[in-house]
Amino acid sequence: MNLPDVLIAAGRYQVPVPPPFTPGSEFAGVVVGVGPQVTGVRVGDRVAGAAMSGAFAEYVAAPAESLIPVPAGVDLATAAASWVCHLTAYHALRSIAAIAPGERLVVLGAAGGVGLATVELGALLGARVIAAASSPEKLAACKERGAEHLIDYERTPLRDAIRAAAGGADVVVDPVGGRFAEAALRTLGWGGRFITVGYASGEIPRIPLNLLLLKGMIVRGFELRTFPRFEPELAARDRAELAELLDTGRVAPLIGARFPLADTGAALTHVAERQAIGKVVLEMTAGDDTGDDTAGEDQDRRPGSAGEIDG
Repeated sequence: MNLPDVLIAAGRYQVPVPPPFTPGSEFAGVVVGVGPQVTGVRVGDRVAGAAMSGAFAEYVAAPAESLIPVPAGVDLATAAASWVCHLTAYHALRSIAAIAPGERLVVLGAAGGVGLATVELGALLGARVIAAASSPEKLAACKERGAEHLIDYERTPLRDAIRAAAGGADVVVDPVGGRFAEAALRTLGWGGRFITVGYASGEIPRIPLNLLLLKGMIVRGFELRTFPRFEPELAARDRAELAELLDTGRVAPLIGARFPLADTGAALTHVAERQAIGKVVLEMTAGDDTGDDTAGEDQDRRPGSAGEIDG
């Protein structure tokens, strides 16, 4: 579950979904049916995927081309929690920002799903990670995932804190928007890159364009569903690299809370009230996982959803 799921359910998302609809944008499960024109996906395959809606259900219909295989070593809850956030973070760092080892990376909303994935992957790619979040508990999770500097932006002016910690930034990844975006942008040096990947705050920031001119900065947006359409080769490369990282256990999402599907409303409230650290996962019953033989051994490795693939 992601904050955009809350915004979509409330009718406040920037891309409206016409009602009636079932919320949910991220899922993993076992294929139980395919359309007559589908190739490359078979009944019994374990897959993960993303959609604008429909994932908070026992069955999901999704275009086959939107799915990725779940590696053998990855359980379905991990796969469901990784699809949107880790892939967004990896694309943003690897293909959009082209971050290099030693560069200073500021991550806003660093304890959220995308934020924590960006912290973890940024550290893995050799960046000096500066994590900004709203509580000591959230920052502790960021430190565990590799953050070098920690900033509580509810207590410390963000711009001053970034400069004090690292002398500025080379890359900012912002999944939050709102009032902290400009402050982070102002810490970028010459040729800095500001990557906007979402507006979890519900507020789209206004950026003074003269800052870009004076420092030769780049502001780029990223949206997970459109990137593969326009950059198929980069998207395929990033997916393969991330799949290997997940399969070998070098990265894994922090699942901060789990709810049964029947408690979807409580899970949405948990996310809306910003109680979540890492990802929130909705789970089926253990018996629903027919494609992962580890599920019977570990009740924490139950699927997020079953998937039904249409043509």
